[in-house]
Amino acid sequence: MAEEVSNRQIIFKGYVTGSLNESDMELKSINISLKLPNSCSNGVLVKNLYLSIDPYARGRMGKPTVSGYVQHCKPGLPVTGHAVARVVDSRDPRFKKGDLVWGWLGWEEYSLVTFTEGLFRIEHTDVPISYYAGILGMTGMTAYFGFHEICSPNEGDRVFISAASGAVGHLVGQWAKLEGCYVVGSAGSQEKVDLLKTRFGFDEAFNYKEEPDLEAALRRYFPEGIDIYFENVGGKMLDAVLPNMRLHGRISMCGMVSQYNRESSEGVSNLLSLIMRRIRMEGFLISDYSHLYDKYLDVVLPLIREGKITYVEDIIDGLENAPAALVGLFSGRNIGKQVLVVA
Repeated sequence: MAEEVSNRQIIFKGYVTGSLNESDMELKSINISLKLPNSCSNGVLVKNLYLSIDPYARGRMGKPTVSGYVQHCKPGLPVTGHAVARVVDSRDPRFKKGDLVWGWLGWEEYSLVTFTEGLFRIEHTDVPISYYAGILGMTGMTAYFGFHEICSPNEGDRVFISAASGAVGHLVGQWAKLEGCYVVGSAGSQEKVDLLKTRFGFDEAFNYKEEPDLEAALRRYFPEGIDIYFENVGGKMLDAVLPNMRLHGRISMCGMVSQYNRESSEGVSNLLSLIMRRIRMEGFLISDYSHLYDKYLDVVLPLIREGKITYVEDIIDGLENAPAALVGLFSGRNIGKQVLVVA
C-alpha cells in the first residue's frame, strides 16, 4: 500500500472585493498518497519547495471578469501560482522521480499535476534552486521580454521604472543599464531608493511618497522626456508619466499594483498624450513568451554566473506564512523577489 502523508494547503475562501486580507485564505490539511492514482495516466506528483509570491495573484482573487487572463483562483481550492518542486512520482516520460521542476502549482506541500505542459525541468543546478521561482522563472522572463520585446530599447534611451525595487523592477533596471540606457526608478522608502542607486546601478531614484506632484518630479528627472516606461503601478503614476513621454515613446504594461485592491479602477486623464506623442502602450502576459524560455536562459545564466546581474530574494519560511507574504506586497514590505520556503 502506498505511503500517505499530510498535505498542508493554503485554501482560497472566496472572491475578494476591495483590499485583500490574510483571512481570505486559510491553512488546511488533507492526506495524500505518495503514488499517483491509477486514473492519472500522464501526470506527475511533486513536493513543492519554493513558492513565488506575486502581486498579480490578487487580480486572480476577484470575481472572474477579464477573459484571456491567467486562470482565477477557485474558492475552496488551494491558491495557485508559480513554484519550484521535486518530482515524487511520474507517468510523464519527460519527468522522472527526483527531477527538479518549476511551473504552475498549488500553494501546498504536494501537488498532483495532470496537465504537465506548463512544467519545466530544471537542468542548471549550479545556481540556487530558488532562483527558478524568480529570475530563472516567470519573474525573470517578465522583466526580460517585457523590456526587450515590448520596449525595443536603444543605447541612450531614457527609461523610467515604477515599483523599481520589486521583483521585476530591479531586474528591468539592470537590463536597461546593460543596454546603455539612462535609468530612473521610483520606490516607497529611502532605503529602497538608496538600494536602487548603490546596488542595482540605477542612475537616479526617488521616493514617490515624498513627491506631492509626480508629474513635476518626473520633469525634474527627465527634462528631455521619457523614451521607455516600464509600468508596474498604474493610476496616478501612469497619469503623471504620459505627459512626460517623448515622441514615439514605448510603455510596457506589466502590472498595476496600485489598482488591485481597489473596488473600482482609478481613471487616467492624460490618455490624449498617446495620440499627440505617438506613444505605443502595450500589455503582455509572460505566457506569450514561454516558447522562448531556452533563449532566455542562454542570455541570463552567463550574466548571473559572471556577477553582471544583481538579484535579491526576500525569503520567508513556512507555508503558513504565505497569506501574510502576499498581503505584505501591497504595503511594500518586500525588497526584491518575495519567495516562500515551503518546508
